[in-house]
Amino acid sequence: MSAAPPEEGARPAAGGRELAFAVLLCLGGAGLAFWAATRTWVLDVVGSDPMPLVSEGGTGAEVLPWLPALALVGLAGGGAVLATRGWLRRALGGLLALLGLAVAAGGGYGLAADLGDQVTWQWPALCLLGGLLAATGGLLTALRGQRWPAMGARYERRSRQPVGTAGPITGRGTVEAWDALDRGEDPTVS
Repeated sequence: MSAAPPEEGARPAAGGRELAFAVLLCLGGAGLAFWAATRTWVLDVVGSDPMPLVSEGGTGAEVLPWLPALALVGLAGGGAVLATRGWLRRALGGLLALLGLAVAAGGGYGLAADLGDQVTWQWPALCLLGGLLAATGGLLTALRGQRWPAMGARYERRSRQPVGTAGPITGRGTVEAWDALDRGEDPTVS
């Protein structure tokens, strides 16, 4: 048993909202993960108890060099969701989900691993969160992206008529049209 079809105007609007939500999840999550990966994750503590000297240690990009690269690929993929359609969009969504999970795993590694010195927990946690957001956007795209509107779809030619067969231009075609324009006439008006 199938449900009654929604009103004609409601379906594209809902698809457009889902598309915008998924793209924002991908872009926001990947951007957050990239930003968090460039922050200081590990602090080098030098000295003893009375007055320890803290110097900047390694960033997330130094701890895990592949992490910012994956986040940038996620950013590019989030934008590519807008330019694709059909099965290609769904495949891109699956790839974005995997990339997001890999970025989240990098953030989880930064939280759980023994990196030697004092680890600042907020940046790996934000990286983990960003990866999960990007993975959610990718999963949403993989599951529902085929039904979303495509970029520029409303500007596609709707008629099946070959180009150049419609209109009043007859005979030698474009030469007569240029001659009509030279005379100051509109060749498209019959």
